[in-house]
Amino acid sequence: MDADPLLRKSATVAGAVDYRGLPVSRSSSGGWSAALFIIGVEIAERFAFYGISSNLITYLTGPLGQSTAAAAAAINTWSGVASMLPLLGAFVADSYLGRFRTIILASLLYILGLGMLTFSSALPSIRPSTCGDTMDHTACRPSPAQVAFFYSSLYLIAFAQGGHKPCVQAFGADQFDQNDPKECMDKSSFFNWWYFGLCGGTVVTLVVLSYIQDNISWGLGFGIPCIAMLFALVVFLLGTKTYRFYVLEDESPFVRIGKTLVAFARRRQASIRIGSQETGETLHYNPSGGPNCSSSSKDIDSVDNVADAHEAKAILRLFPIWATCLIYAVVFAQSSTFFTKQGSTLDRRIGSNFEVPPAALQSFISASIVAFIPIYDRILVPIVRKYSKKPAGFTMLQRIGTGMVISLISMVIAALVELKRLETAREFGLVDQPAATIPMSLWWLIPQYVLYGIADVFTMVGLQEFFYDQIPDALRSLGLALYLSIFGIGSFISSFLVSMIDKATAKSGESWFSNNLNRAHLDYFYWLLAGLSALELIIYLYLARVYVYKNKESSAVV
Repeated sequence: MDADPLLRKSATVAGAVDYRGLPVSRSSSGGWSAALFIIGVEIAERFAFYGISSNLITYLTGPLGQSTAAAAAAINTWSGVASMLPLLGAFVADSYLGRFRTIILASLLYILGLGMLTFSSALPSIRPSTCGDTMDHTACRPSPAQVAFFYSSLYLIAFAQGGHKPCVQAFGADQFDQNDPKECMDKSSFFNWWYFGLCGGTVVTLVVLSYIQDNISWGLGFGIPCIAMLFALVVFLLGTKTYRFYVLEDESPFVRIGKTLVAFARRRQASIRIGSQETGETLHYNPSGGPNCSSSSKDIDSVDNVADAHEAKAILRLFPIWATCLIYAVVFAQSSTFFTKQGSTLDRRIGSNFEVPPAALQSFISASIVAFIPIYDRILVPIVRKYSKKPAGFTMLQRIGTGMVISLISMVIAALVELKRLETAREFGLVDQPAATIPMSLWWLIPQYVLYGIADVFTMVGLQEFFYDQIPDALRSLGLALYLSIFGIGSFISSFLVSMIDKATAKSGESWFSNNLNRAHLDYFYWLLAGLSALELIIYLYLARVYVYKNKESSAVV
């Protein structure tokens, strides 16, 4: 028989403490009341981040005077660094500072970086005095000092985001006790509504800030995100008394598991040496029954801590899934670069007076996410649950794979739409007029943006839950950092592909990424990504089928 509900309500949460370090009551801490503060912080942080990143290609090809290919490569590199730095942030949080302190420190650095970025774009004293009010950015480039200051600010934001991003979401999920059935179900729902709130804030960002940046002032467009981050920090601190905190282990889990992985590697090396020996060396056997050289038996014995070994193996098992998601990340990188440049060439008028900023087209991704998440959480999951008998409806890997299929379809549609855009430019004699508006409505681009959003509901949220759930408990910030690193490496791969293809195709004629998009061939690039996505999907389906979830004996079936 279950315990008295009143007693259960007043029970403490195992392993958790309050902000004073005292055992924390279940009834007065955590849950949705605490999570809503943290979701609010994430909305403000994403507002700030996408307020910078979503329209960055316009700033780089405009005020900074860079070519389209160089700007796309620079953005992909910056995005890659921003997505890799969470690994460092997770290490600091899980080993030394804890998630709460890391979030505060990262927020302060974030505000500093955004302030510097605003300063770099707003003050006329650091712009060349000969520019005046000219709009010819390629003829009037900023000084090297301004460019250096701008990129220093940009990478400080990336560094701050590296501490903020993995810790905030992990800290939010920490507010739900996985040992309590109701809170465990709430935690699964938390990842859906987390993404809902994040994308709701992004819609506002893309529509409002891109308009301000394109039509009013870059300084104001960068300054508003700075204010948003200051507001986010205040909101986060207001919720301090409601949070559940988990005490750091005496030994860093990174160090402990790192030692285990080193011991595994030495065991492997010892096995290889033994296999190549024909005579002469005395062998020893460890408790697992494997032969060891006497010189390495001490190292291998350290693996006999069963808990550490299981944790190390749990991390290693994630990497095949991690690797097969990289092409999805490459596809994801295109919405803020080439999609935006495509949109800038089309007829973006709504009504007689308003013209949609190119970067604002990305709001259709966020809008489709906001519209689809309630459908997914409240309609699709209950229907699928009836047949799958699983609490979440889909397994995490099924959810990720579904998004990959939709992403593949979005790339095919993007290639077809670009082919139509090029044909329209030729039909109206606009091939050599890159500044002219092609008589083709912006609505042609909407399907690929909407499919991007729906794919994200499946794959992005699925990856977040997968890497949080399948990582050892003490390393959950690392789990979310690994998820983010997929998009970091994906951005690097995208940057490499763009640079190599640009150089190769420019030698034989017109570059696929020519500054004159009417002579470029973005359609070829999209077909290439569609083919890579199909190959990725085949490999993923095999790996997902044989993957065994943590604490479960049966394989996932996709």
